[in-house]
Order: sequence, then C-alpha cells, then structure tokens
Amino acid sequence: MQAQGQMTNPGADATTVIVGVDGAGRSRRIRDLAAALDRPVRWVALPSSDADLDLVLTDARAAGAVVIVDDAHHGQPSSWRALAEAARAGQAMLIARRPVIRAAELADLDQVVAAAGMVDQLGPLDAAGVAAVVTEAGVLEPDEDTIEEIRTASGGMAAVAASLATATSGGSIATATSRGSVPAALRARVQRRLAGLPADGTAVTQVLALLLDVPDSVVARAAGVTLATVADTSNVLQELGMIAPGSASVIPAVAAAILTDLPVVVRRQLQDRVATALLDSGADPLLVSVQLRRARVQTPTAAVAYTHAADHLRFRDPGAAVSWYDAAVEAGAQPAAVDLGRAEAATQLGIPVDLTGVSGDPARLAIVGAAIAAQQGRWDRAAEALADADQPGAALAAVAWAATGQPERAGHAARRARTKPSGRTPEALARLAEAAAGLAKPEAMLPLLIESAEAAQRTPPDVVLPDSPHALGALVAGLTGDVSTAERLLLAGLAAGVGGPVTAHRHQLLLAFTRMRAGRYDSAAAELAPGPDPTARDQLLAAALAAGMARRSGDVARMREAWNGVEAQLARRAVDLFAIEVLEELVVTAARLRQMVRARPVMDVLDDVVARAGDPPTWVVAVGWIRVQVAVALEDAATAATVATELATAATLAGPRQRAQGAAALAWADVLAGKVDVDRVCSVAGDLATNQLPWDASRLVGQAAIRTTDATAARRMLEHARGLSAAEVGGGEQRGRAGVLSEREITVGRMVLEGRTQREIGSQLYLSPKTVEHHVARMRTKLDASSRAEFLAALRKHPGVVA
Repeated sequence: MQAQGQMTNPGADATTVIVGVDGAGRSRRIRDLAAALDRPVRWVALPSSDADLDLVLTDARAAGAVVIVDDAHHGQPSSWRALAEAARAGQAMLIARRPVIRAAELADLDQVVAAAGMVDQLGPLDAAGVAAVVTEAGVLEPDEDTIEEIRTASGGMAAVAASLATATSGGSIATATSRGSVPAALRARVQRRLAGLPADGTAVTQVLALLLDVPDSVVARAAGVTLATVADTSNVLQELGMIAPGSASVIPAVAAAILTDLPVVVRRQLQDRVATALLDSGADPLLVSVQLRRARVQTPTAAVAYTHAADHLRFRDPGAAVSWYDAAVEAGAQPAAVDLGRAEAATQLGIPVDLTGVSGDPARLAIVGAAIAAQQGRWDRAAEALADADQPGAALAAVAWAATGQPERAGHAARRARTKPSGRTPEALARLAEAAAGLAKPEAMLPLLIESAEAAQRTPPDVVLPDSPHALGALVAGLTGDVSTAERLLLAGLAAGVGGPVTAHRHQLLLAFTRMRAGRYDSAAAELAPGPDPTARDQLLAAALAAGMARRSGDVARMREAWNGVEAQLARRAVDLFAIEVLEELVVTAARLRQMVRARPVMDVLDDVVARAGDPPTWVVAVGWIRVQVAVALEDAATAATVATELATAATLAGPRQRAQGAAALAWADVLAGKVDVDRVCSVAGDLATNQLPWDASRLVGQAAIRTTDATAARRMLEHARGLSAAEVGGGEQRGRAGVLSEREITVGRMVLEGRTQREIGSQLYLSPKTVEHHVARMRTKLDASSRAEFLAALRKHPGVVA
C-alpha cells in the first residue's frame, strides 16, 4: 500500500486502481490519493446517465483533471465502456472497486486503467493501521490492548475499526462482541447491507453470525437453504466487508450487530435450529456442545447437547463434566435430569455431595452413595448402599464387605458379580471383587489387585470407585512389605488418572505414606504436593503421614499438631481393615502423647473387625503390632509380653513380614523387661529392615543399646541403629544419592573387598545376613553395578573404601 502524498500524477509509478472489499478503506484511500494530486480532479458517481458522464469527461479533458471513480463496480456497461474509451484516449483516471469483477466491460476498464499505474490491494489492517484509525477517531495515544481488541473485533476492516474506535472515544465497550454494546454507526451499516440480501441470504448470514466452526451442510440445514446458496452468500458477504478477506467467519463485531438486532424469540429459534442441525449431523456430542456453547446457545435442544457432553465426560474429565451440567441447567434442563450425573462427577472431584432428593438409575445412585461413604471412611455404609445393587455394584460391594471384615459377604458379592452377565461387569471390577473375596490372605489378594489396576488403566470403568484398585493394592502390598509394588501401583494410577482428581490426590498421599514407612523421608516429603481438599478418609491419611514424619524426627510439637487435627475424625470410629497401617501411625502417636484414652475405642473397633473377619493371621499380626508399639511407647513391659506372645503365634501362619514382626515383638518385650540379647536383637532388627520397616528396626536396636549394661555392645548397637536408619532414610545431604555410600555402607564395602561372607560381615557388625544382603543390594544400585565384577571395581574406586 502506498503512503499518502507520494502521488503527483497517475502514471507508471502511481496507484491507478484500488481494490478492496466494502469496509476495507477504499473510499478513504481514494480520497487520500486525490488530495495528494497537484492537478484538479473530477469525481464520477456511479451509476450515472450517459449524458452526465459525458459532461464530466469533457470537463476533465478541458481542465486537465484526473477522473476519480469510487465504487466503480456500481456502474452500467455503457458507463464502463465510456470510461475505458476515455482512458485509452489518454484521460488520467483513478478508480476503486470490489475484488470480484462480474462484467466484461468492467474488466476492460480495469485493465486499461491498471496499465497506466499500479494496483493497490487493500487487506485487513495491521496493528499500526488500526492505531492510525483509532487516533483519527480522537483517542490519543491508544494503548496496545485497545488496539489489539479493536483489531480482533473488526477483523482488521477499516470501516468497522473506525466505528469501534469512535465508540471507544465515547467510553463504551470497544469490542462490540458483547450484546447490546454495538455502536449505532456499525449497526446501521450492517442493517443497510442486510437489507440488500435476499431472504435466503439473510437466513444464511444469521446462522453464520453465531460464529460456529461447522460444515456448510450444517449451515444449510439450519438456514433451510441449499449448499449453493451458502457458498454464494459467503462470497457476497465477503464483498460487503462482513467477512474479512482470507477468513471464512463473519467479523466478530458484525456478527454481534446482526444478533443484536434480532428479537429474542427469533434469536432463540435460530439457535435451536442450529442446535438441531448440529445434533442431526452425527458429529461428536462434545464437539457439538463446544460449538453451541461458544455461540452462547441456551435452548432446550442445546440443553440436551450439553447434557450428552457432560455424560460423556463425567468419568474422564469430571471437572469439565460439572461445567457442562451447569451449562445444561442454564440452557433449560431440569435439575433432576442432571443431578445424578453431576453427583458422579463431583464425587470424583472431592466436592461434597448431598444425594437427598437425587433420583435416577438405582444402581448408579447406590454406587455414587457408596463412593461418598467410602471417602468419609464409612465402608460399613458403603456396604449397606451396595447390598442389593445390580452390576457393577455387586463387585464393589465385595470390596466394601471385605473392608469391614465380612469375608463371607464379600465372597457372596463376588460370586454375584461372576454370575451376572459378563458384559455388565468391567474386567477391572471383576478382578477387584475376586481380590476382596480372598481377604484372609493378603499375599493372594495382591496379584488380583494388580490385575484389576492394569485393567482399569486399559479400560477405565464407567463408575465412581469407592477406592481405586491402585490404592487398595498399595495398602495390601505395604502390609506384606512389598514396597516396590506399592510404589509402582501408585505411580501407574497417577499416570493413568484412574478415579479422578480426588483419587489422584489420594494416590499422592499414599505414595508419600509408603515411602515414609520404608524410611525414605526426603522422597516422602517431595510427594506432598498441594491438591484438592482431602476427604475425611484422606484427612486421616494426611494426619498419619504428618504424625509419622514427626514421630521419626522426634518432633513432639508436630506430633501434637497432627493429633489435634485428626482427633475428631478418629472419634467417628470409622475403621476398616485396609487402613490398619494408617491407624497404627495415629494410635502410636496418641500413646506417645499420653492420649490413649482417645485412641483406645478405635483399637476396640479394630479388634472387632478383625475378629468378625475370622482372625486372619496377617490382620491379627497387624493389630498386635500396633498394641506392641503402644506398649513400647508407654513402657508397659507386662502388656508388651502378653501381646507379643499372641502376635508371634499368629505370625507363624502368615508371611515373612509378619514373622519378622512376631520375632521383633518378642524381642521388644524382653528389652522392655531389661533382657538384652545383642545378637538376637540385631538379627530380628535386620529382618525388620529387610521387610521395609527400617525405622522400627533402628528404634528396637537403639532402645536395646540404652538398656544394656555392656558398654562395648551398646556402642556397637547404637552404630548399628544409625546404619539401619541411614541405609533407608536418604535424609542427609549424602544419603540416598546415586554413587554415594553411607559410612555404614563404606564399612560393609571394605569387608566385601576383604573377601568376607555376608555371615561374617553380619557377625562383626551385629547384623543378620539378610540385612547385609540388603546393604549390598542397595550399594550395587547406587554404584550402578550390574555384575559382581563391576561392583568390586566400583568399590575400589569409591572414596574411603580403599585406604
């Protein structure tokens, strides 16, 4: 585009033809060029009679003037022929026209005039062009935001931008995209152009004004016209400057002007026709809803579309689903029609939900009610809600019955899940029910829970889960000492997003809790990322994590803070088997704070749940271990001895971790009674550490060291206690870092290089062979040694190992 003032005469170096759609600034550009001429000008207004045109041309020749024709496309063939003949005869001429030439005579005129100079193609204004328009309207030093706002709303069209700039100078809203804020000049401009369209063209224009990104077939169906009419109208609208060049959409401010002038009833009818056309097109319901919502369509048909979108998303993106349900109600959907779906989505977000008055499918209602109860820690109420539920509620009922210590009912529910048509029970829930039925043997439950988690990752079940298979699997894995499986399950659940945001936060808390129990305090703290407000169940978990971290660091103030924050929750006595280790941290903290009078009712309920389950050995040991830890905290040697004997008996029928706890319980009882067998204490502590209870192991050895009368043994035991803790904690600057060995590991490394066996190393360091094995395995991981030869070579290079 040429700048104003450059042209002195139309010629080879000057503009002679200006091309642009209406509103692109043709008239403004031609006036600027005319003002820059140093010759007289004669204006031709088309259409014009042949006689009048001849008079103007004659006068121009006599005066040596330049003939200027604005809106040349408005002429008649005779006028265009006369102008072309004059141009060929040497008449200087400057014309402006629309881009599309529909007559041979106009094409001839254009060719002749263009040959005498240059063609100026006008397109949308850039930011500098808009700034000039805004400044010309009287807005001094317009800010960048205003300029960009006007450029976007006007599509860069000069005439529209000028209208908006004028409105801006008057203090009204510049964008004109909000209804009721369109400047009067722009509305009048749009009305004039609409008045010249046929009825079919107007119908198409109104549909296009909704600014939907839809195929022409949907536009045609909504407007009640043919595809050809849509195409023709779009071309006309571009010439009229209502669609910017290079775009397929109506200019936003123009669209607002079109819709503003529609009566409310007509506008709603238009929106409903578009909504119907979109739904009938077979397009994805979510894409349909996005289009309708973008156009602010609020009609009964749109409400149906919004509800479909929400139903589609409620288990995949519950946050978006809640928003769509709200949009459906705003568009006229009855709240009763969306309440149940919204409750399902909200429950996965951790938003409190009241199901009073909510109606709908009984099976769905029972499942969401059970999930709410489980989040509150009330598995008993979850079980009641699902007692008679059809599939897939029966599978979830099995989990609820298992959590409350009722294996027979869990087995019955699992069988019910199997006997129902297989298509009604997702694979993830079928495996979950099977796992729940095996309550008596957690080691056997774990493989089924892993299968359930993997199935849920492949095909997430379309139900609100009372708890995820990943969380349940991690809790059971932790109970058996399989920390690596617990971590893998939780990380997989986080990656897959199973269960929605509230479950993701639970997975994060459980990951931190698992690592804290395994002594990895730094990595546990790193997992404590902010999340949604925890449910009542996860408030207990978060408090147990805080209390456990404080107890291990000896921070009594933080222990008291954690206890005070959760005491009211414990008073509800919401106890279930899967939360045994969570309850352990809180109950032992209560004992340390001399608050057992508050925690004892919880232990009584836990005893009842385990007894109702038939006293499965693993669960008996888990409860007995809590009582031993309480006795230790209270220094109650008599109770410790009694409980330890019962625990050790049950442990013989359970897994390795329980057997390690049984032996450690007996050792604790002896230590509290003042009987310290150094070799025995170190051996059972090593087994505890091997079974992922390093802090308990370290504490046992440390307390034994305090109580022994042998000063040499006490020093060795204290060193051993520090080694047990350091090997797992990763708490110092050097601990847990790849390639860096702790002092204890350096000592073990020296002995390995000396060729000593694990038994010999353990004998000298008061460690069990298994604990030595655990040290060596950890050292190989740190040193990235895949073979014994690589391990020995790395030890020889490690600072401090070789003197």
